[in-house]
Amino acid sequence: MKFELEESLRGAPDKELLEDMCRSAMALGKETITMAEYEKIGKAHPSTIQRRFGSWPKALELAELKPSRSKIGISDNELFENIKSLWITLGRQPRYSEVRAPNSLFSVGTYENRFGSWSKALHETVAWVNSEPADQPEQVAEEHRCTMDSILQTPSAKRRTRREISDRQRFRILVRDGFRCKACGSSPLVKPGVELHVDHILPWSKGGETTDDNLETKCAQCNLGKGNAFHA
Repeated sequence: MKFELEESLRGAPDKELLEDMCRSAMALGKETITMAEYEKIGKAHPSTIQRRFGSWPKALELAELKPSRSKIGISDNELFENIKSLWITLGRQPRYSEVRAPNSLFSVGTYENRFGSWSKALHETVAWVNSEPADQPEQVAEEHRCTMDSILQTPSAKRRTRREISDRQRFRILVRDGFRCKACGSSPLVKPGVELHVDHILPWSKGGETTDDNLETKCAQCNLGKGNAFHA
């Protein structure tokens, strides 16, 4: 077997990079190419092309190739949900190199194609998480409970928020609390198997609202042992 260096296009003229993208797409019998596909058969690294032209979609446009499949068929919400799940799995902000199977449903190239860069994808995800879910607007809700507390209090008291904690709000609290139990400090990052809950500090039955400042992270053991007690 002949020993030789692998050819690289780092530092090559723009035209040569674009031509290699076209060559690679033709080798696949396609009119476009994803970053993951190009990384396998292209002579340059996808990040080299991204830095040179600003983004993968822009490079595809300049090479007169069609948008890659990641531009269609996948909603922004699906991409955000995937980052959220990956963030929870890792217990921290996912890094560029960690956006891959089996933990991630989509490659980092998908995010770069859609948002221009991984950093921009993270910023968009944070904005999405911090926005109010369209299907769970803050609204007046009524609590109907046949308990001694509800009998002694004004019946059907109006509430500003719903009792249920949305997935996005739960994620916000986990990130804010560093994926650690606020009572004992347990964390799945330190002790695998630790289950974290997000619950009301002032219980809903005591008049507590489902707002970020009335929610905190607790491990299953501390949360289940809390009952209806709350901080003074």
